[in-house]
Amino acid sequence: MIDLSKVKKRTTADIAKRIVQDIPDGAHVNLGIGQPMTISNYLPSDKEILLHSENGLLGMGPLAKDHEIDEELVNAGKQPVTMLPGASLCHHADSFVMIRGGHIDICVLGAFQVSIKGDIANWRTGDPKAIPAVGGAMDLALGAKKLFVMMEHLTKSGESKLAKECTYPLTALAAVDCIYTDLATIAVTPQGLVAVDWVDGLSFEELQSLSGVPMIQGSAQ
Repeated sequence: MIDLSKVKKRTTADIAKRIVQDIPDGAHVNLGIGQPMTISNYLPSDKEILLHSENGLLGMGPLAKDHEIDEELVNAGKQPVTMLPGASLCHHADSFVMIRGGHIDICVLGAFQVSIKGDIANWRTGDPKAIPAVGGAMDLALGAKKLFVMMEHLTKSGESKLAKECTYPLTALAAVDCIYTDLATIAVTPQGLVAVDWVDGLSFEELQSLSGVPMIQGSAQ
């Protein structure tokens, strides 16, 4: 049994900052509902990253606070946001033309499961108390040039969200390029899952055991 109380897990902010490291200058990036939306708070000053929101906003800035809040200016999760200089608003249909036309470089989505082949399930678990809502996830998963997943590594009951095969309804097949969790950064490659980095206090062998799937050790810690 692995004692995770001795492991310094990444916070949501830590995961967001780690993802930003892998976003190149000049990229157009869509942020999915949930954890990915926090990424807008950590845009680096040395990069120009244009954030896209599927409800019709390009050039989205950090989440709005106090006097900045305009209830009519929100992201796809209905959270008040700001606009950076040069930002623009467009019709919902035009926003999806950007997505389906392959104009989004990176999309960051949350997920319930990701398979070793990069399949993603992020819209339904079968829980009768939860309302299934796929939204634009299927369009984004296939329309973006790259798909990053931001999620907790384990469920609340301690089960791995990485799987040999997804057991939940699929959002897209073989779409995920990289997975960012509170425990590790894991690339999806033709050779399988590659652990790029992982948190202090956790060995590669322990990470693989917790993940419950085959994994290749990447760069040294």
